This record gives sequence, structure tokens and C-alpha cells, in this order.
Amino acid sequence: MAILRFAVMRLLTMLATLVVVSALVFVIINLPPGDYLSNQIDELRATGQEAGIAKAEFLRKEYALDRPIWEQYLIWVGFAPGPQGFSGMLQGDFGWSFEFDRPVADLVGEALWLTILVNLAAVLFVYAVALPLGVLAAARSKTWVDYTTAFVGYLGLATPNFLLALILFYYGHKYLDLPIGGLMAPRFEGEPMSFEKMRSILIHLIIPTFVIGTSGAAAMQQRLRANLLDELSKPYVETARAKGMRESRMLVKYPLRVAFNPFVADIGTLLPALISGSVLVSVVLGLQTIGPVLLQALKSQDQFLAGFVLMFVALLTLIGTLVSDLLLALLDPRIRFGGRET
Repeated sequence: MAILRFAVMRLLTMLATLVVVSALVFVIINLPPGDYLSNQIDELRATGQEAGIAKAEFLRKEYALDRPIWEQYLIWVGFAPGPQGFSGMLQGDFGWSFEFDRPVADLVGEALWLTILVNLAAVLFVYAVALPLGVLAAARSKTWVDYTTAFVGYLGLATPNFLLALILFYYGHKYLDLPIGGLMAPRFEGEPMSFEKMRSILIHLIIPTFVIGTSGAAAMQQRLRANLLDELSKPYVETARAKGMRESRMLVKYPLRVAFNPFVADIGTLLPALISGSVLVSVVLGLQTIGPVLLQALKSQDQFLAGFVLMFVALLTLIGTLVSDLLLALLDPRIRFGGRET
């Protein structure tokens, strides 16, 4: 019952945070003077294209861009009726991309799922690498194992993602015959999902997963090692050893569980960090994720497209934080009971 109450409170907090974030996102993307349509109108006036100006003015009224900023925000979210009634993000209408002249939902539909897939694979890679290496480095502290894992970790932190992408891009294709660029073979783009398409995506995921997840795995490995070494130096560990408890059983039952708390808490920050860090990698490797789309939308001031992508990243962040909070509450009862005695 306590865990359910804790989950409900966290969910309500998440929804309230999402509303605040939506307001901040909308204000920030509107900070630069003008917008896509007003900039287009200025260019059309300079060339005397009256028909194009009339169309742009119509679109400004159609999407409420001629209204005050606070009213635009309420219409965009779906809190207030616009020219087409209640038709905002809450109602499933994510707006229109003026840059690509398509609905935002159609434009980013497949890119969203590919973004989630790429970053989920990167998260699994981070944990699969960092957990065993961090534990091994702490258990074999000040030995060649510890020094080797530390060297690998520092190498992962020091190597820029885009440089690692280019190196693997070349050698992966040359020696392992891995595909070059993209997240699927060109013939599968725009096609419905099938076994062959999924197989192509999984093969194309190998290099992006390694590139995006390397720095995160290296940082998490070092943090887990430090936390575990701190726990191994505490008196209860010496007591367990003195009682004859096997080293592996003692390590898993006590120190690792305590040291694992920050490891779980990192889920909330890992997803947005991977997504933001993968934008340049996506451009270098030609990945069909939302990274290049966001970059283009911000450059052209395509506000509905940029706003939706930023809200999607914010939603992933909050979902990751919610998952990490729930896992921490299961691991440590003090968290869900707010420090009170059970």
C-alpha cells in the first residue's frame, strides 16, 4: 500500500512538472525574434511575392501565431480553444511543421520509435558494461584488473563520440562488414515493420549503441567502483568477513545493494543525457532519429516541431526519473516512507 501511495504521489509530481516544463519550452523557443512564418513573410516582401505572403498570413491566423504569447501557449498545449477549437497536444494534435510542410506527428512518427530503440539499446549497453566492470574493479582494487578497467574507463570518457563514430564507421565496415550509416537499409525506409526490417535495424544498431553508450558506461563504472569501495571499508563488512561469510555472498548481499542506489538513480538522468549526446552522432552516422530533426527545427525556428521534440525529451526524462524513484523505493524502504521508521 505504501509503495502504491508513493507511486501515485510521484506520478502527480511528474504531471505537474511536465506542465511547468511545457511553459519553459514554449517561452525558450519563442525567445529569438520572429518565427518561421514571419521570417518567410519578410523574405517574400523583399522579393514582391504577394501570393506567398497571403498564404503565410493565413497560416499565422490558422495556427494562432498572431495572438499573444500566453494565448499561443494555452492553445498549443490544448488548455484553450484555438481557431479549430480545442486542438493541442493534449488532444493529440502536435501542430504543423512549416519547414517540411507536413503535420509534426507524420514527420516524427518513425523517428520517435527509432530514437527510443537506439537509446534503450544504449542504456542496456551502459548497464551491461558498467555493472560487472565496476564491481570487478572494486573487488580487485589496486590490482592489474582495477588498473585495466580504469584505463578503459578513462579512454571511454576522453574519446569524443563523433570521433569514435568515425573510427568504428570505417573499421567496422572494413573488417566486420557492418553497414555504413543509417538505422536500416534504404529499401526498408517507409515500409511497414517486418522480420527483415527488424533484422536490418538490429544490425545497424551495433555501432550507434557502442558509440552513444561508451562515455555513459565509463562514467557509471567509475562511480560504482568508488561507491562500492566506500562500502567495503565499513565495519559491517569486516564483521561479516570475521564470521566466515563467503566474499561473493557478502559482496552481493550487503555492500553492492547499498552502492547500487546511485546506480539506479542514474536512470532518470541517463536517458536525456544519451539523447542530447547522440544528436551529433546521429548527424555523423546519418541516423533517422529525432536529433537531426530537432537541430533543423531550431535552426529554422520551426516552433511546433522543435517544441514537440523538446517535450518528448522532457517526457522521457520524467519517465526515467519515475522509474528510478520506484526502483529506489523497492530497494530502500526509507525512501518510500520518507525517512520514517517502518
